[in-house]
Amino acid sequence: MRTFAMGRKWVTVSLWTALLVGAGSPLVAQAQSAARGQTLFEARCTACHSLDANRVGPALQTVVGRAAGTAKDYDYSQALAGAKHRWNRQMLLAWLTDPETVVPGQRMGFQVEEAADREDIVAFLTAKGKARASSK
Repeated sequence: MRTFAMGRKWVTVSLWTALLVGAGSPLVAQAQSAARGQTLFEARCTACHSLDANRVGPALQTVVGRAAGTAKDYDYSQALAGAKHRWNRQMLLAWLTDPETVVPGQRMGFQVEEAADREDIVAFLTAKGKARASSK
């Protein structure tokens, strides 16, 4: 605990409080990243994807941790249906960078150019999956 003089008043601040409230806090940065990721997802991904329904692409709310090619009731390409990986942060970042490199023969003809944008979209999808899991 530190005590600081501010005008005529003394203020006691915990180091932990200062770290958590500060703009550089990993918790704040993570929340900002997921919030920005939601905006990016809505602008760039929803033409083909939804969080909770299959469209041109599969539903993505529970993509993090799911085995590739296994979303219920979605008609995957033969290449993606035969993929053997699980979607985690690294795989999703690679996928958004260049899907064809991750699964040759897949059908997604889209990639996200900026690394920060990819990070934020994956942070959003991760947060949505955790929120859904905790609501069950």
